[in-house]
Amino acid sequence: MPLSAAVISGVQKLVLYETRARYFLVGSNHAQTKHRVLKIDRTEPKDLAIIDDKHVYNQQEVRELLGRLDLGNRTKMGQKGSSGLSRAVSAYGIVGFVRFLEGYYLVLITKRRKMADIGGHSIYKIEDTNMIYIPNDSVRVTHPDEARYVRIFQNVDLSSNFYFSYSYDLSHSLQYNLTLLHSPCDPGTVEEVHTRRSRQQDSFDIFEDEGLPTQVFHGLQSEPYAKYVWNGKLLERVKDTVHPDWLMYIIHGFCGQSKLLIYGRPVHVTLIARRSSKFAGTRFLKRGANCEGDVANEVETEQIIHDASVMSFTAGSYSSYVQVRGSVPLYWSQDISTMMPKPPIRLDQADPYAHVAALHFDQMLQRFGSPIIILNLVKKREKRKHEKILSEELFPAVINLNQFLPPEHCIDYIAWDMARYTKRWGDLGGSLTSSGRVQTGVLRTNCVDCLDRTNTAQFMVGKCALAYQLYALGMIDKPKLQFDTDCVRLFEELYEDHGDTLSLQYGGSQLVHRVKTYRKIAPWTQHSKDIMQTLSRYYSNAFSDADRQDAINLFLQVYQPSESKPHLWELPTDFYLHQRNSMALTHDRRSYTYWWSEGILSYLPLPYDEVPCEENMKKVGVRRVNRYDESIDTYTEFFKPYELTSFDDTFCIAMTNSARELMPKTVGVDPSPFTVRKPEETGKSAVIGAKSSKEETVVQRKTAASAPPPPSEEQISSSSEDDSEDDRDDDGSVSQRSTPVKLLTESGESVRTQEDFLQQSMRETYGLNLAALPAEDDMLIYERFAYLGQNQHKLERTEPSVLENAINVVPVSCFTTDSIYEVSSPQVDRDNREVFEGHVLTGLGQVRSLCREDILMYREYIKNRYM
Repeated sequence: MPLSAAVISGVQKLVLYETRARYFLVGSNHAQTKHRVLKIDRTEPKDLAIIDDKHVYNQQEVRELLGRLDLGNRTKMGQKGSSGLSRAVSAYGIVGFVRFLEGYYLVLITKRRKMADIGGHSIYKIEDTNMIYIPNDSVRVTHPDEARYVRIFQNVDLSSNFYFSYSYDLSHSLQYNLTLLHSPCDPGTVEEVHTRRSRQQDSFDIFEDEGLPTQVFHGLQSEPYAKYVWNGKLLERVKDTVHPDWLMYIIHGFCGQSKLLIYGRPVHVTLIARRSSKFAGTRFLKRGANCEGDVANEVETEQIIHDASVMSFTAGSYSSYVQVRGSVPLYWSQDISTMMPKPPIRLDQADPYAHVAALHFDQMLQRFGSPIIILNLVKKREKRKHEKILSEELFPAVINLNQFLPPEHCIDYIAWDMARYTKRWGDLGGSLTSSGRVQTGVLRTNCVDCLDRTNTAQFMVGKCALAYQLYALGMIDKPKLQFDTDCVRLFEELYEDHGDTLSLQYGGSQLVHRVKTYRKIAPWTQHSKDIMQTLSRYYSNAFSDADRQDAINLFLQVYQPSESKPHLWELPTDFYLHQRNSMALTHDRRSYTYWWSEGILSYLPLPYDEVPCEENMKKVGVRRVNRYDESIDTYTEFFKPYELTSFDDTFCIAMTNSARELMPKTVGVDPSPFTVRKPEETGKSAVIGAKSSKEETVVQRKTAASAPPPPSEEQISSSSEDDSEDDRDDDGSVSQRSTPVKLLTESGESVRTQEDFLQQSMRETYGLNLAALPAEDDMLIYERFAYLGQNQHKLERTEPSVLENAINVVPVSCFTTDSIYEVSSPQVDRDNREVFEGHVLTGLGQVRSLCREDILMYREYIKNRYM
């Protein structure tokens, strides 16, 4: 069976050319050897007319085509001016096409930044975009409200946490993408890729006499998962018209990657968060679930660990773990008209048969398999019933759904009040395959907002999963990681950035309470930061969330402007936009007992989406290509050997590094990232720093006599506060481990004596105190070394090399003759000798005969380069 590989998009660089009647969008691959042309009509005032000839041009043909277009659009022969073909903008991808009340707009990505690399597949973040109006000014029909819709649309900042990739499907997990590569392809569904010269290749082959076969690969391209794609509606208008290479799907959320150095071995830790585009919105305006089972603030977080020394999906070592956060799947909301910090929770609609929860968990069974573990973090004990309302509704709903499921696939419900720590965890499932172990089931975490408490709980679960991932890859000897190690600090920083980003998107501010807050080790300065974040979140929820919600509804095309219906800003609520059953009666009502989709139960615990059944394989496009085709050549795509690059500009140099950022800089410390270090020993803490004669010394004033010991991993507790504004019961005991105090010292004063300062500086520089006497063993080694140097001239070269007379040493060399006078020549095997002789003969102009492998490689090179 032919091998499979992911298809790399053939359109990575775009140039938009403009005439009075047309836009010509020229797209090329990164090497600019293959080009495609898209023609967009500018004479249609309100319609979108696009022509894609599906033809692949080389560089010379594109230049000739652009030259003819420039010549044909000049008003007079030989005239060079603005009336011809002009270059408008350069871009890296198409976000989509959107229309409000006038004509269509084209949204292009003009700046990008690399954020991560997974097996040679690059992930980029959108840095800047350009919105271009397509119709010509001569046919434009103006509308007074058009500019307002444009401003609302641009309130969705595309340069803030939107990501894409040319060769990796970001809407799916790594497990899905790798499972797809190992799925059998039906030969009847394979599409043969033809280019302009493919028929000429079939009729003429300069290597046909050798009888060398061409190795065939299957290039696979799957449909993205619609829930996590944010520009699906913007590309829907042209999806069936243009070639798939023009379509580039973007996700919204977070992407971060750091390098973990394990004794020089690079291990990349990647965190990808996919925010759902269904029932999307801001904090108080989107709560609970809609009628289709989509919940608010639903985010799928995936942590990927892989050995970066091997860049291949087939030969490398990869581990992925997925967990989900999302609002409680019920019909509930909070009234924000009262301007209260904590609006009361209100159940909007009775659901005695848990219909909306059934739709939600049906989606999860289809994507993740079983078991589904619900980790409910809402409070159990409250002075006034607030959060407990949700638990009292969710738990009976889960009980109702479980009575119809087989016992081995039931939903596991865990209520974990973070104010009263309980040590109860469920185990996710797993299934062994020929290519490794796959994750079955998922942990679903929720609190009220799914922000602060949820992020801390997900970090704790992710830390536990990280230990098992590193253990499975052979990096550690037991699946357990301690706090205060470089590895966990690096992972915690990733999760802090992950939580801040998701909190800004949904709540309007960064995290209020962090991992250190729940561990009771946050510094005292964190209190003021928490207050500022609380105020920022309150302001955003009260004054700017409505505008952000309108922008999201317009960007996702939940609301499509029309002259026959009210404007977006005239709607009193967007409830009817997200609840489709409120506008029309549904004819196909789901069963209350058989609440899962057909076919899912027969494949459990495996997720139905990853089963290579006939329905799923219809979503996969297959191309039949040769081994060295550019559309599957990950090596050329990643390393770009045709470009002149610098090491300082490469992404792997600039990314966060555990050895550079976290490991102490003193000599003699254990470089392992799994060694427990004190807070003052990390690479980011400066104990002594001299800037001028009036130096500023940072002294760690320890309060060990009055402070309790740091909590262990088994004794983590948390304060009983809400995600944003709840009162804390034990503010005074947040941080008592160590408090940094700055002491300004004059030039004549010193904190330590001169002798202590010199000893401390020598120890930090050399790893030992040079002023102290060496150890007895070290002195003995030095005396033996000096004795050898004094007696080596007494040995004559004619005498046998008897080193025992000078010093008693143990031979460690593998050579038969090895001394200070002579050494035996190394043995070179036959294969290496032939390679060297061939190199010498080539330099002399004598080329040796080519073997079968060389002919095959040259044949593929000629085909790809010139045919």
